[in-house]
Amino acid sequence: MEKSRSVFIFRVTVAHTAAYFFAGVFAILFMNYREHFASDSLGMLMLPVDSPIVALGPGLNIIRGILLGILLLSVRETILGEKGFLKLAILVIGLSFISTIGPTPGSFEGYIYTKLPVQYHLLGIPETLLYVAIFAGTLWMWFKFEKKFFNPIAITLLVLILFMSIAGYIHASGMQ
Repeated sequence: MEKSRSVFIFRVTVAHTAAYFFAGVFAILFMNYREHFASDSLGMLMLPVDSPIVALGPGLNIIRGILLGILLLSVRETILGEKGFLKLAILVIGLSFISTIGPTPGSFEGYIYTKLPVQYHLLGIPETLLYVAIFAGTLWMWFKFEKKFFNPIAITLLVLILFMSIAGYIHASGMQ
């Protein structure tokens, strides 16, 4: 794989993983996800936030970031072009939140096919917008400014997220 492709995939992976982590922490701390996920409506669908696999989720999203980077290679020139990061943000919101394949909370099909109260469909909007802003904003900044010091920061951030996820998994599993 040529260097520019691997650089693109690496940057998408870091931007996705960091955005996923920070948006998730925001949702748990400020949007009361712990209580909502334990509610009668979402408790049947979502694992509790203190579940071991949920704690491992941010670290596992490194894999999802790599896959996302590979998939976005096909539109890389558009993303790196004029207003490309705005186009990326709109694409991510459209495909991952509004127009999902299945009836997930907040999606078009979710409103139609689920019994979830409207509040649960609206609940994910702030987290989604924060994720998209961090994801597209990080990529925009990284490709616009091309500073060498971004790479060690990015690697450190990925390693920290991975270790925090593993530590959270160990703690939630009671293995400590």
